[in-house]
Amino acid sequence: MASTRPQSAERGDNPGWELDRAEIERRVKELGPWFHNINLKGVQTAPDHYLGDYPGVKWRAFADALPQDLRGKTVLDIGCNAGFHAIEMKRRGAERVVGVDWADSYLEQARFAAGVLGVDVEYRRLSVYDVGLLGEKFDIVLFLGVLYHLRHPLLALDLIHAEVARDLLIFQSMQRGSREVVEVEPDYDFWETGIFNAPGWPKLHFIEHKYANDETNWWVPNLACSQAMLRSAGFEILSHPEPEVFVCRRREMPDGPDGPRPVYAARRSHSS
Repeated sequence: MASTRPQSAERGDNPGWELDRAEIERRVKELGPWFHNINLKGVQTAPDHYLGDYPGVKWRAFADALPQDLRGKTVLDIGCNAGFHAIEMKRRGAERVVGVDWADSYLEQARFAAGVLGVDVEYRRLSVYDVGLLGEKFDIVLFLGVLYHLRHPLLALDLIHAEVARDLLIFQSMQRGSREVVEVEPDYDFWETGIFNAPGWPKLHFIEHKYANDETNWWVPNLACSQAMLRSAGFEILSHPEPEVFVCRRREMPDGPDGPRPVYAARRSHSS
């Protein structure tokens, strides 16, 4: 079956690869299993997802918090998986969308989905710890469903702030524990220990073995911790449109003891 690769697309106007339904179904099965349920011209990639129409069901809960018109904007989707959110950003007219993930299987799914739907998204195999290799900053960075899979989550946020975020960060993480948030004082006496038992104190829960049968779940924040980590990494929270989602704006970190923490970023070689 011959196919035609789309050259570029704005808002999904390109008709996509010339594949019939049977060929799309064959390739979807071949590339499975899928974590993102994406409608590929009538073929659902994960119709029996245990979370329902995921991530569409979650996306619809916060989609209106993002700009509808992204013309002229650049977008980076970190941990893009099969590309659902990258595709949505391109459909809103983003000038350039880059998706990165560490898993070759997800990137293969993402390239196939973008080709079928006729959206021009760049995909690269890259870890969040290596985003400095991109050598550029983006108007919008998506960091959705990644933090709790990382052994070094705050380092990841620091690197996003230092290396790739120009303006907006859209952040989502699984959260567990209390949804209370206490107002934290700037400092505490050494002998003050009770505050750590407060339900609304920022807590990052460590998973030594598995959670939800997934050995890649390492750290799960409570609500207060999600907010505190974002602020600590240099992001001002603009809105909280969904229980696990925060729309943030990058701010410059002040100099001095409360300023930027040292981070170690992968950078492009001067010879490249």
